[in-house]
Amino acid sequence: MNITPIAYYHTKLHSKFGLPRQSGIVPELQGMIVFEPEYSKADALRGIEGFDYLWLIWEFSLNGKEHGTWSPLVRPPLLGGNCYMGVFATRSPFRPNPLGLSSVRLLGVEKRADRLALFVSGADLADGTPIYDIKPYVEYADSHTGVRSGFVDSNTWNTLDVDFPEDLRSMFGAEDYDALHKLLELDPRPQYHNDPQRIYGISFAGYDIRFSVSGNLLTVVKVVKL
Repeated sequence: MNITPIAYYHTKLHSKFGLPRQSGIVPELQGMIVFEPEYSKADALRGIEGFDYLWLIWEFSLNGKEHGTWSPLVRPPLLGGNCYMGVFATRSPFRPNPLGLSSVRLLGVEKRADRLALFVSGADLADGTPIYDIKPYVEYADSHTGVRSGFVDSNTWNTLDVDFPEDLRSMFGAEDYDALHKLLELDPRPQYHNDPQRIYGISFAGYDIRFSVSGNLLTVVKVVKL
């Protein structure tokens, strides 16, 4: 089967570092799904406004050629990167077919230049991600409460306190700041990193946000325009 993108996702996060680890956990983060000309047809979206959430099938396009082969065992970040699990028991991006599945909230349908676009929130995709299909989220079939979630049930992400100086905070509008603060709060570092002297950086909204982490406190030290 040959598949081609029907759309591309556009957002203010341009690299893998700093992306939410799952869809839905940063609802403040917004983006646009812009359809390719062949699929930018009003008829193809007829009725979509009646759904609050959508499923996206997309490509892990930032994996890089060095990850061209797959392994049956992977190391989930939630387990600190030190424990192996089967690839099909995880949501690892390094899979036989590098396809992702995300649920996003639909905020509206818009027209951008000569293209139709979906305005969404809560995605865990980087800017430029190819979208291969879109399906409506149906609550009665897609929502399962009280179920087991494997190793996820006994392991949780620890959030950080964020010190974001006011002079740096003022460089962002309210919506961008809320999304950025939540991304930092969720600790974008690899789980095995614990060096308080190290400076990390997230590319967001045209800026490089540089920060350090000591204990449970993340401190933004500098914001540089890209």
